[in-house]
Amino acid sequence: MAGLKIERGEWIVVADGARALILENVGDSKFPDLRTKEVFRQPDAKTSELGTDRPGRAFNSVGSNRSAMEQTDWHEQEERRFLARLAARLDKAVQSGETKSLILVAPPRPVGVLRHEFSKHVRKALRAEIERDYVKMPVDEIAKHLAA
Repeated sequence: MAGLKIERGEWIVVADGARALILENVGDSKFPDLRTKEVFRQPDAKTSELGTDRPGRAFNSVGSNRSAMEQTDWHEQEERRFLARLAARLDKAVQSGETKSLILVAPPRPVGVLRHEFSKHVRKALRAEIERDYVKMPVDEIAKHLAA
């Protein structure tokens, strides 16, 4: 990345599967000044709180053999719900005119989920996708990485 230009008023969405920061550039493209606009967090629930069902069993149509079904990944389901809520928030922001363009910074897996969840309005407003995990960094460090 050769120094990403971040326009004034542009949102930078830094996310992973459990946390998201919406940053806004209140500076200009030459001297960006990123400010935290919103923070989203997914509660870190124990697996036993998310679901307690054991994997099911399937019976073959012939004979008496049974086979186990795959265990449900409750954390993955919660991650998908969290990212769907984030995508809905971004859609609302783009449609209401809160922001005209977005830059997404997230690891590959959340980027893939978000691509699926984004509306056509968000896809049109999305200016760049950066597959990096910056969500735990301070905002000034995120700005330095994006400018580098």
